[in-house]
Order: sequence, then structure tokens, then C-alpha cells
Amino acid sequence: MKSCGVTVATTTSFGDEAKKMAAGKASGESKEGSLSLTAEEEEVLGGLDSRLFGFVRVHEDGARTKALLDKAVRCYESLILKAEGKMESDFFCQLGHFNLLLEDYPKALSAYQRYYSMHSDYWKNSAFLYGLGLVYFYYNAFHWAIQAFQEVLYVDPSFCRAKEIHLRLGLMFKVNTDYESSLKHFQLALIDSNPCTLSSVEIQFHIAHLYETQQKYHFAKEAYEQLLQTENLSSQVKATVLQQLGWMYHNGDLLGDRTTKDSYAIQYLQKSLEADPNSGQSWYLLGRCYSSIGKVQDAFISYRQSIDKSEASADTWCSIGVLYQQQNQPMDALQAYICAVQLDHGHAAAWMDLGTLYESCNQPQDAIKCYLNATRSKSCSNTSTLAGRIKFLQAQLCNLPQSSLQNKTKLLPSIEEAWSLPIPAELTSRQGAMNTAQQASNAHHPKTEPVLCLSQTPILQQSLPVHMISSSQVDGLSSPAKRKRKSSPTKLLEQLCANKDNLNTGEKLMLEQLESQFVLMQQGLHKGQRSHLSEPNDEQLPFSTGPVQYLQPASTGIKKQTAHQTLPSNSLTHGVPLNHLSSHIATSIGQQDTAFTKDSKPSGNRSLVPETSRHAGDTPNGCVVVKGLSNHVERLTAEPVCSPNNGNCTSPNLLISDSSQIPTSLFGKASDNVGTGACDKASNIHPAVYTKTNSVTSSPSSVISTTTPSKSTEQKATHTVTSLTSPQSRLLTINGEGIDNLQISERTDMSIINHKSSPQIIPSMCVSIYSSSTEVLKACRNLGKNGLYNSRIFSDKCPPPRPPTSPYPPLPKDKLNPPTPSIYLENKRDAFFPPLHQFCTNPKNPVTVIRGLAGALKLDLGLFSTKTLVEASNEHVVEVRTQLLQPADENWDPTGTKKIWHCESNRSLTTIAKYAQYQASSFQESLREENEKRMQHKEYSDNESTSSDFSGKRRKGPFKTIKFGTNIDLSDDKKWKLQLRELTKLPAFVRVVSAGNLLSHLGHTILGMNTVQLYMKVPGSRTPGHQENNNFCSVNINIGPGDCEWFVVPEDYWGVLNDFCEKNNLNFLMSSWWPNLEDLYEANVPVYRFIQRPGDLVWINAGTVHWVQAVGWCNNIAWNVGPLTACQYKLAVERYEWNKLQSVKSVVPMVHLSWNMARNIKVSDPKLFEMIKYCLLKVLKQCQTLREALITAGKEIMWHGRTNDEPAHYCSICEVEVFNLLFVTNESNSQKTYIVHCQDCARKTSGNLDNFVVLEQYKMEDLLQIYDQFTLAPSLTSSSSYCPVNIK
Repeated sequence: MKSCGVTVATTTSFGDEAKKMAAGKASGESKEGSLSLTAEEEEVLGGLDSRLFGFVRVHEDGARTKALLDKAVRCYESLILKAEGKMESDFFCQLGHFNLLLEDYPKALSAYQRYYSMHSDYWKNSAFLYGLGLVYFYYNAFHWAIQAFQEVLYVDPSFCRAKEIHLRLGLMFKVNTDYESSLKHFQLALIDSNPCTLSSVEIQFHIAHLYETQQKYHFAKEAYEQLLQTENLSSQVKATVLQQLGWMYHNGDLLGDRTTKDSYAIQYLQKSLEADPNSGQSWYLLGRCYSSIGKVQDAFISYRQSIDKSEASADTWCSIGVLYQQQNQPMDALQAYICAVQLDHGHAAAWMDLGTLYESCNQPQDAIKCYLNATRSKSCSNTSTLAGRIKFLQAQLCNLPQSSLQNKTKLLPSIEEAWSLPIPAELTSRQGAMNTAQQASNAHHPKTEPVLCLSQTPILQQSLPVHMISSSQVDGLSSPAKRKRKSSPTKLLEQLCANKDNLNTGEKLMLEQLESQFVLMQQGLHKGQRSHLSEPNDEQLPFSTGPVQYLQPASTGIKKQTAHQTLPSNSLTHGVPLNHLSSHIATSIGQQDTAFTKDSKPSGNRSLVPETSRHAGDTPNGCVVVKGLSNHVERLTAEPVCSPNNGNCTSPNLLISDSSQIPTSLFGKASDNVGTGACDKASNIHPAVYTKTNSVTSSPSSVISTTTPSKSTEQKATHTVTSLTSPQSRLLTINGEGIDNLQISERTDMSIINHKSSPQIIPSMCVSIYSSSTEVLKACRNLGKNGLYNSRIFSDKCPPPRPPTSPYPPLPKDKLNPPTPSIYLENKRDAFFPPLHQFCTNPKNPVTVIRGLAGALKLDLGLFSTKTLVEASNEHVVEVRTQLLQPADENWDPTGTKKIWHCESNRSLTTIAKYAQYQASSFQESLREENEKRMQHKEYSDNESTSSDFSGKRRKGPFKTIKFGTNIDLSDDKKWKLQLRELTKLPAFVRVVSAGNLLSHLGHTILGMNTVQLYMKVPGSRTPGHQENNNFCSVNINIGPGDCEWFVVPEDYWGVLNDFCEKNNLNFLMSSWWPNLEDLYEANVPVYRFIQRPGDLVWINAGTVHWVQAVGWCNNIAWNVGPLTACQYKLAVERYEWNKLQSVKSVVPMVHLSWNMARNIKVSDPKLFEMIKYCLLKVLKQCQTLREALITAGKEIMWHGRTNDEPAHYCSICEVEVFNLLFVTNESNSQKTYIVHCQDCARKTSGNLDNFVVLEQYKMEDLLQIYDQFTLAPSLTSSSSYCPVNIK
């Protein structure tokens, strides 16, 4: 689809257009204030939409652009007011684009949502989806941003900003710890030759850092070193790469002894400082390295340089405190720790170290207060240890007489006294210089700020003294947490309250901050951050994820990243690094570990992603501050502030630090005389633009959000994102007020503005499944010239696929544990009775257990025993999953402290012989344990099962490690001849190969699907939660001798489980997860639970979600089956499209399969026929359209053909199925390796396809003949109605 007519060239020619526009400006606006747009202005505006975001510098050299956009917005808003909001939907879409380019995100969001609510086919407009995604991205609402961006790529794979989307998706998935998806999108961005806001080198840097985040240090080291070999590498990128390498050597698991690694770490950090001497972060890390090897004086010097080179961080002061404490200077250590916690009230490491200091000075009451503050942090990894310590100290206090507590001499001031003590002047002097420089900058450039945000204070050359500056030397100076005041917070609060009516805007905001702070401090709400007793960061350098034009290391004292989605707090001072005053204020008022800035720089220079900060002590890596698209770093946590399915969630409290520095992007301008505002609270954040539906063909319900500002006596604008179901949801916000509250102050000639919107709507062709192939070709004629090409096999009228909502009405609680459908077989006749097939494939039965199948059919299960397998092929490869032994109905984190969804399952390889030895030794060990228990407990029952024995323990960590042998391939009919022949005794509908099995028509092998796989288990072996590939049915037979326990959820509820996975930062399709049964019960999700005994066959119906745990020692065999039913085909195609939207490879090539089905079978089921025929129609149109486009472009199509058993082809880049026309590089074609690309990836690599040849595998005449000959067959007889097909 050719949807990107707007290119960067539009911006270059804009200056001439703007000059023409300026010439007619005087005639366009009368003295009375009437507002209109000239024809030239309209023409220029017609070429501006969301695709130019980041490429139009409205705040730098685009003054004319900004003037025109401002004027257009005023015109549109006046028209809306005059028409009482009754405008065409495209009008609001264009208004959203204009506000987006102006970076007025609240108004852009409001306009976009109005467009959404008015336009049922909004999803066809890729520019709208892209703009909406950018707005959500700005607000760190990653769930919604990801969904919008994915839908852009789905409806328009050739979207001109696809590279930008892949980059942002990579960054967001990295924040969400979905590293596999992140890497894939970074690689997709890297191969794209289109313009982007980041260079290829910067994207490579993110890939290297991604490896580091995953603790793949050798891959990261190799990637970083490869970057250093790049020619013309900028000094900022070089400095940051060297910094990363240095810190990896210090904390990473790299080769070499401790001394060698420390030596390399210091060398790399010194080289980093040579490239960028002003990097405070590098100085800090160098100090950490010196401290670790005992070079105390060098460490002090480095810390001092860190303070001088950049704004002070809590980490730096905490590390200084550690050094003082190690040198037995408690007062200096206290001073440093207080400085750290005043900079960041949630700094757990500093609170813990401060508690340790007080305890060493025999001041348990103060120690308890510090430990309590540390335990309030979500990222505190040793909360239980601290809790025990607190109880111990409290018990100590209870045993001491009151008189001894009162008369005891204190070595250190109490925590309350220490909080008000003055601290070193270095920090406050730099803060003052920073604020002065920033205010001066803002005075001249209200919407710009210094690039590097560095103070102009001269760098002090003297080293940091061993003793901290005494209190007398800095008397009267303020602490970092008390900037702009000389008295205590209480006194300042009293002063401001007494003069409340005379305060300016900045003082009012400060009053609000202090009031909120005071209330929370009274409640003792000081959130902790990290949890260790020495340094603030013991493992890995945290990095921010962001653009790399200016790479500046972030503070290592960043909060652990847990995937919050938040609106911007705007509580940080512009241009100030991370751990500054406003950062600690935002944290101190209960901001749920979230604080980050937004700037109003041009979009091209704005941060791509908020700084993904994490504490390296808790996670392997944190964040890299990559500056370039922004002069700010942002701090966020990626745990949803509100769930997409939870409308009553609220945002964290937000506080503004300085009114002069509040970005106007957070709220509309209330009026011309109100220059600032406050974002008091972003409540009920629920940007649910996309409501899930039960069917892919149904349209989404209009549950969206809109900006609804409210007025106050202080003229504050409150940005609230609410559901459109609220009464005021239909009010469009203009200039900070609702439409009903505004009066039209300017006259607008509506006739002059002829809104010309050209959204990229996908055209449709008027052909149906009953059209002949000739009519289809005629409808496709000349469409290729327009670039129409979409690989979807859904109807053009269907929106992108979405998970289903939970069925309504919800089931009552007593129906959430339904009995499992079970069939008991007594003989062979029962197994081949036709109603058994009907019962199993009935969509109302998500699972069926066929009891006694092996006995009824006299199957020799011994052929699949461990002993037989070893004798047949002892060196056969076994995939091993290392897991934790846990109760089947629970899943705990490795420490056993909390229930989680993530299931530990690490992959490795072994052989059947080695695993058999492990399986046997595990059994022998268990027997010894059983014998010991029987000796000790004579009453122990011989019939007690392993399951009940384990469930009785209910241990909560540390858990025993077990190994699960999985995915053992039995497809070799020579090696496993006896085993495969035995399975031919099964009824036809469950056989591996049969004419009625859809997967038997693929024409090639898919291991584990249309071949048999075997699983070797010990008790506790887990198959995590999943649906089968492409929602196909599955057959599983327990060989024995032990049992397996199954958990099953109907297909209708997979959307609910998908939501739970997203809430837990897990990928439903790719991650390893084990559902929490309590969560499912609360969400009214029914769970079938049953035991599979040896000889039992479990039939998993299409789309059923299931997870399995071995109760005893056993083997299982399994494969997939595709009943030729409309339900199976529909679910398979839906998952095929959902996988495409999620950028996940579909194991079953549904296009290839559909054409083979059309060749091989005659379908009598009208629904199944219509779906297959429609798939053929769509693919036929796509092939013809693409052929015409290639021929028109002069590209030769070479005949290639297909060989027998040749697998279907997938794009080697994006992994979508490629049918018929294969794009292969010239080199690959000459070498006969045939590395296939899809059209979109080929064009991204080589725009004119010069480096590619196009190979054709099917003659169009053959495809046309298959299409015409595939017709609805007459109905079958009732005796065989369960199989609505005839085999040709």
C-alpha cells in the first residue's frame, strides 16, 4: 500500500511555501480578529501529518511552520466551537496531526480520540494510528503505544515510518523485559534504509546494550568492540561504549581473574573520560572501581569529579558515605548518607547503610527508622532480612529500661536532627549555578534548553578531602533537598501559608510540594529503593534506553524497572540530570517510583524513550542514558499504572518542582495570561482506544479517553484521561477549557477552510468468493501501479485481530471448577465409534480425556519406555528444561517469597542415554527418601502418592532444581519404525497422518506437529501455559508409569490470560508462564483440572489453553491434529493473523496449506468452504497485484518452481509467510542458498530492488485453475457427517 506520499522533501520545500503564506498573511486576517487560511496555506497544511513528526523542527528553524500550525489549530478550534463540535471525523484527525507536530500532546490525544469515536474504520488510517502511538509513547503508556504501532505495521507493512516504529517497539519491549521481541524489532529497524531519528550506529548500540541487559556479556562485549571499530564514531557514542565495557568488566561475568578485570575496567573508564571528560557518570563509576580495590583517595577524587562534572546523584553521596564509614568517620558518613536520601527519598541502599551506621553507634531507634524506610521499596531484595533485623532491634529496645534510653549519650544526631543539618556546599553551589543558567536559557528560549545540561561552574581541580566539610564551614547553606530556603521545611511551609495570597506561580507550586511532602513525611512514607549494605549498585551499570545522538551515562541510583505505564509527571526541572531535587520530590510524594521529564524541544531532538532505569543490584542491567532526541532523561517504571482492562485505576501523584520550567505540552493553555499550570494528578488513566472484541470481524466498541480539563481559582489545568463513557467525554478540550465553557473570541469564515484530509485508507476491490478468476484479475488491473499490497487473509472490512474479552455474563464462582469431559473405553469398537470424534471436536468441550485407550486398543506402550528408547537410539538429542520443583497449583519466585506468573525454564541439550540416567537416579533417590521416612514414621501409608507428599510440604523456597526432557523427535520412520507403526492402531481422527487431518495436507514436515514428539519427565516437570501452534488440536498419551496433572482453560478466555501475561511483563506467545489459580478465580476464569494416568489420551481442542505438571516419573508422546472443521480453520487463521500483528512466526503456513486443501479436498461445509475460498481470493489478488507492480517497475520475474516436499517459505527478516513470489538477493540466488525476503523487507533493504531477483514458484494459470475448481461440494451422508469433506 502506498501510504507515504509525505516525505522529508516536503519539509525542505516548506520554507518557500511559508514565505508565500507570510505574504498573504496580512490580507488573511482582519483587524477585527477574524481568522482564515489562504489557499496556499491549505495546500501546505494538506501535506502535514503524523508521519512528519520528528522531521519538522517547529521549535528550531521552523518558526514559520510553527506559526502556520498554530494558526491552523486556532482556525480548526474556532470552527469546532462554531459548529458545536459537529464536524467530519477527518477534521479531528487532521487537528490531532497538527497538535502532535506542535507537541501539544493532550490536545492531540483529545482530537485523535474524537476521530476514533466518529470513524468506524479508523484502523485503516495508518497515519492516525501512528500519531496515536506517538502520543501514547510520549506518555509512556507502552501497552497502548505498542498496540497502535503494531496495528500500523499490520494494516500497512510498507508504512514509510516503519523503521521508526520498529525502533520504538524495540525500546519499549526492552523496558518491558521482552528481550526477544526487542531484539527482533531493533534488527528490523537496522536493515531498513529509510530515514530515522537514530543512526544505524545508535541502533547497534541498543542491540549491544540489550545483550548486556540479558547478561549475555560475551555477546555484548563483542558488539561494543565492533562499534568501536566504526569509522567516524562520535565522541559521545565512543565514550558511552567505553563506559559500558568498563563497567561490564567490573561487574559482568567476563573471563579473567578479579584483578585483571578491575584493571581492564579502570582502563576502559579512563579511556571513556578521555573521549568525554565531562561525564559525571564515568567519574562516579571510576570511583566505584577504585573503592573496590582499596584506593580510597582515588575514589574520593573521582567522586568529587563526578559531583563537579554533573549534577550530584544519590548514588555518589551514598558511595562517599560508604568510604567514610569504612574509614571510621561516622559523622562524615552520616552527612553523606543524609545527602543521598534527601536527593532521593527512595534510595534503599542509603537508608540501609544509614541504619547500619546508626546501629554501629548504638542508636537502635534511629536504625529502625532507616530500615523501615528501606523496606518500603519494591526493589528491596532482602526485605525479610531487614524485617528480622527490625524485630530484633525492637525487642532490644523493649528490654532496655526507659531511663537508660533517655540518659544515653548519642554519638550521632538523630535522624530528625540530621535531616535539618547543613551539608557540603559543593552540591548546593552547583544547583544554584544550574538553576541560574537554566532560567537564563529559558528566558531567551522558552521552549528550548541547553544540549548537555551542564553547569557553567568551573571545574574544581583539588581532590575531595578525606574529611567532609564541617558544619561550621557551611553554616547557612541549604541541603540538596532544601534548595531556595535557609530554614527548615516546616518554617518555610509556615511562611508560604501565611503569604498564600501574595505568592507567584512558582511559589504556589513550591507550597503545594511542601504541603504534600509534609503530609507524607508525617506518615513516614519514604519509599526505599535498593537493598544492599555497601554500595548503591553492586552488579551492573544501569542504562537508560533512549536515543544516542548525545550519549550520557545515567545515574546508577536509578529505580528498578518494573514496567510502569504512566503519564508524564513533569515534575523534574528542565535540563537537570536524573537524581536532582525535583526527582527526589517526585519520589517523596508517593509517585510510585516514577519520575521523568518531558521537554518541548523539537520532536526530532526529543528522547525516543524514557530512561529505562533499573538498579543493577536487582537486575543485570539498568539503563543507558542516550541523549539526542531529547535533552532530558526520563525515569519510569514499566508496571502499568492502570491495566487496560481496569477502568478504576489511578495514576501516581504528580508534583511540579518549578513553575517556570513546566513544559506546556502537558496541558492546554488556559488563556493568554496564564503561562503556567500544574498537573496535579493524572487520574483514571485509561487510554483504552482499542477495546477487545470476541470476534475478529466485529468492530471495537468506543471505549476511549479524552482530555477533560477543569478550572480552579488558581487557573490550574488538570490533565485527565478518562473513559468516553463519562458524561463529559464528548467535550473536546481547547485551550485548556471544555467547549461548553468557551466563548468564540475570533470570527472564522468556515467557507474558507475546506478541510482536505487524505488519510491512508486501504482501498477494497469489488469481488467476492463467487467471482471467477477472470473477474478477480480484472479487478486487480492497474492496482499494482498504486502499490497496493497487503498480505492479510482477513476481510478488508475486519479490523486488526484482538484478544477476546472475557465472556459475559461471568460464570458464578461455583462453576469455575467444572468436571472434565471424560470417555471410558472398554474395547476397540468404542474407540472407533463415530460419536467419539464428534464429541472431541465439539467446540463446547475444550478438553476430552479418553480413559483406558491403550488397553482398549492393546497398544504396546513399552515401545516408548525409557529402556526401549535407550536401546533404540541412546545418542538421540534431547532438549532439557531446567526448572524448579514446586507444587502443581502454585508458582513461586526462586526465593519463595511471592507467587509469580513467570516460570523458570532454562534450555539446554543432552542425549537420551544421559537423561535416562538422570531419570533413573532421580527415582532411586526418591526411593531412598521414602524408605527413610517409613523408618521414621511407621504409620506412613504405602499408597501415599508423590503428589500428596509434595503438596503436603508446601515449601516456599529454596526449591530443588529438576530437569525435564522435552521435544524428543520421533519423526525418523526408519529409526522409530516400531513406535510409529504402533500408533497406526489409533482411530483415524487422532492419528498422526490421515486424510481427515488438515496437517497431513501441508506436504512437508513440521516437527512436533505432524510428527510425534516424546517427553521424558521426573516429578514436577512442567509444560508451561500455552495454546498449540496456530490453535490446532493436540493429542497426548501418557506412557507412564507415573501420572500427570493437567490444567485447562477454554479458548474463549485466552484474552484474559493474555492480559495477565501483559500485567506480569510476559509475552503470551513466547514467554514461559504458569498461571496463578487465585488470579484466574478472581477473574472468573473456569479451570478444568484432572489427572492423566498411564494409557489415557488427552484431546486438547482447538485454541484451548493448558499447562501440565508431572506427578510421577513418566514419558508422554504428543502431536497435533487439524480436524477439517470450520471452527478449526477459523481459529487457525485468526492465530495466523494475530501472530503477524505480534511479529511472531506462524509455525503453520496457512496460505500454503489453504491452497493445498483446495487441490486435495472437496468441502461440503459452507462455512469452511467460504473461509478457504476467501483466503484463496485474497492471495490471488495479492499475487496478481504484486506481479503487475513488479512488471510496471520493469522488474523481471524469474520462474523457479517447487520441488516435492519443499517447505513453505518465510521471510528471513520478519518471518512472515512468503507465497509464490520470493525476493532473493542476487548473491543468495547465485549461490543457490535462496535466502527469502518478503516484498516489504526487500524494499527496505533496497528501495528499487536492484539487489534482488524475484522468483516465481507457481504459474498464475495453475493458481487460477485451482481457484475456479474449488467449489462447494454436495452435503455428505449423515453417517459420515462428522467429516464434511471428500478427498479428491
